[in-house]
Amino acid sequence: MKQGKLIGASLLSAVAASLCCITPLLVIFAGAGGAASNFSWIEPARPYLAGFTFLILGVAWYQKFRPAKANVDECGCEIKKTSFWQSKSFLLIVTVFTIGMLAFPLYSHVFYPTQEKQGSITGSKNLQTAEFKISGMTCESCEQHIIHALNKHSEIISVNVSYEKSNALIQFDEAKISIDKIKESINSTGYSVKETIIKK
Repeated sequence: MKQGKLIGASLLSAVAASLCCITPLLVIFAGAGGAASNFSWIEPARPYLAGFTFLILGVAWYQKFRPAKANVDECGCEIKKTSFWQSKSFLLIVTVFTIGMLAFPLYSHVFYPTQEKQGSITGSKNLQTAEFKISGMTCESCEQHIIHALNKHSEIISVNVSYEKSNALIQFDEAKISIDKIKESINSTGYSVKETIIKK
């Protein structure tokens, strides 16, 4: 029973640690719009949740490998009844899953659908570059969510999003798409455009 609680706690904390990175991906596949940045407040606690997860898993593995008292019946015969849910195999599966969840921000970009631009606009006199300051991004998954939303517009030529700089550099044809429309597209992902700087 105690080990079951430890396993449950480690799974819960591992999922919580990566929730801010998992949500944008789920939003794309579920089409739930602005829900993506709802869990960005968890990001500062991520190192503590990861540490807590490894601590719990360490205790669970310690309990699994420490010498156990022999479980005997009335005649002194040893009883070996271990269900799959209490086995080392199950704990190993949980450990691998937990590590996979904690590492999710490192490989989350793999799950995003690749979108080719419909066509590039070359030689246009209406090309404009703007920097959009964005709040709420915490990892590469957030970047990919915004890129995915912006790539739907064929009038946008190039998109470079950085969660570390909290910005997006976008080149577009201003005769075909407005800055307000681009802002609206970014805001629809759940992240917020705080400032727009037109590049000369």
